Amino acid sequence: MMTYVVPIVIGFFFAFALQKAGLGHYHKIVNQFRFKDNTVMKFMMTGISVGLVGIYTLKDLGFLQMDQVSSTYILGNLLGGLLFGVGMALAGT
Repeated sequence: MMTYVVPIVIGFFFAFALQKAGLGHYHKIVNQFRFKDNTVMKFMMTGISVGLVGIYTLKDLGFLQMDQVSSTYILGNLLGGLLFGVGMALAGT
């Protein structure tokens, strides 16, 4: 059960931070796609960086065991990212 609860709680607080920062507003997202406002990208890169440091810190302290992960599917990731990005740009959200 805890396997599902912890990621949901972390996701909730990350989404809460996104909303409090105003990154769900239409103009912020549209201006990101127009390359006028990089606030969304900066926030996401900060979140990724903090997560990266946190995961490897937990691994080094012995609280987390990282199993071997299979290689990624480049074509699937590129197509999924493209579809997601185009959908967000068209929806304007």
